[in-house]
Parts: sequence; C-alpha cells; structure tokens
Amino acid sequence: MTGLTVLLPPSETKREGGDTEHALDLRALSFPELAAERAAVITAARSVSSEESSARTALKLGPKSIEERFRNLVLETSGTMPAIDRYTGVLYDPLGALDADPATRAWWFEHVIVQSAMFGPIGGGDPVPAYRLSHDSRLGTLRLAAHWPAPSSRVLDLRTAGGLVLDLRSEGYRQLGPVHGAVAPRVVSVDGSGRRKALNHWNKTAKGRLVALLARTGAQASSMPDLVRWASTHGVVLEERDGGWDLVAESLEPVTV
Repeated sequence: MTGLTVLLPPSETKREGGDTEHALDLRALSFPELAAERAAVITAARSVSSEESSARTALKLGPKSIEERFRNLVLETSGTMPAIDRYTGVLYDPLGALDADPATRAWWFEHVIVQSAMFGPIGGGDPVPAYRLSHDSRLGTLRLAAHWPAPSSRVLDLRTAGGLVLDLRSEGYRQLGPVHGAVAPRVVSVDGSGRRKALNHWNKTAKGRLVALLARTGAQASSMPDLVRWASTHGVVLEERDGGWDLVAESLEPVTV
C-alpha cells in the first residue's frame, strides 16, 4: 500500500456498548493472518481476568477499575464498534469521531491503524469490543513484548511499503510493532522566546487534533515533503530539526465538526 498511514496507540479508556448483532470475528479484522496470535492473547487475558486477585496484578486494576476485568471474559459475545469510535480520552476525543461526516470517517478507516495490545494492529474501522489490556500487562507466560513485535512488524511493513508512515504511537506501543522507516514526530511547545519544550501528557491532544485535521481535509501524502506542504497549507508547523521532526502544538487549533 502506498500513500499515508497513521499509526495510533489505543486508549486505556473505551466507550461502552456496541453492535450486539456483530460479535468479534478475528478474521474480519484487518490483517486476518494474525488470527492465531490474537486468539492466544485473548485466551491469556481471559485466564488472568477470571479471578479478581490475578486481574488486579496482571492488568494493574484499582478498586474503581477492577470490574473492567469482566470485559475480557465476554470478548466473543459483547457488542462491537469501529476502533476509531471505541477509544476515548485525550488523544481520541479531539477527533469527534461519532459526529464526523462520512468522508472524514472513510479517511480514518483507510489511513489509520491502531496498535492494540489485545488484537495487534487493527484498522480504524475494524469492529472491536471493549476490553482491558495495556502494552505492559502481565499475562503469565505470554509476554506481549515478545509476542507482538515480529508478526506486527511483518504485516505493517507489507501494508505500508512504498508509502509514508506517520507513527504517533507512544513508545510502549511502538515497541509492539516497529515499522521500518516510520516518522515519529516530537510534539513540542514553543514559548515567546522561541525555546522548545517536549510535551508529555498534552502531546496526545496535539496528535488527536492533527489526525482530525488530516481526515477532515482528506490529506494525501506519500513522502515527508508532501506532508510538510500539506501542513504549511493548513497552518500546521512541522519542521525537520536535530535529525528528526518537530510538530509544534500551538499550531494545531481545536478542529470543529
């Protein structure tokens, strides 16, 4: 596949509910060749989620979130919804996915891939249930850091060959599926004197606003020069600096639906 691919992390917070008439089908997800790997993670997640004590340790659940373990026990029967709708939080809320027009949603479905701890890489439009699992969850003898990188990298490299990969995943999820040649911009804030500071938590908001704007403008790019031209046209500051790329957060205003 050529063109632009945007890689996103999932979110710990997820919207409840979904289409109960279309339960999870591992082979209906993008990259169906990962069905066996996905099934292995689901089995391991179900095992640690079956008891409160093991779930608390393995999934790092506190008193307020302990009931989220039950999501992993009903993955095959609970309702599904597109991944871009399922995830919520600081990165996903700026997308306004539920209220987006069909063309914007189609762009996400075509160009966005989410690196899920449970399912590996999935398309933005893939129907998935709510679940509880993070990149650093402990699933007994199954180690996500050893389980996902090789198969994820294999399918992602094939999917993105010849195109531009904009990697907006956090480091933990990037390690679950390294992509050769991917561009991972640093989100920075620039003060009045021009000094730059890398953002931590709030970089997710900037990334969400970027992905919202990319979709709503129907962005097409096969190289970084293409993407820089798009950014310049839309007032987004994306600059090559110190061997990498800086995305200036202040240049990304909230995107209204």
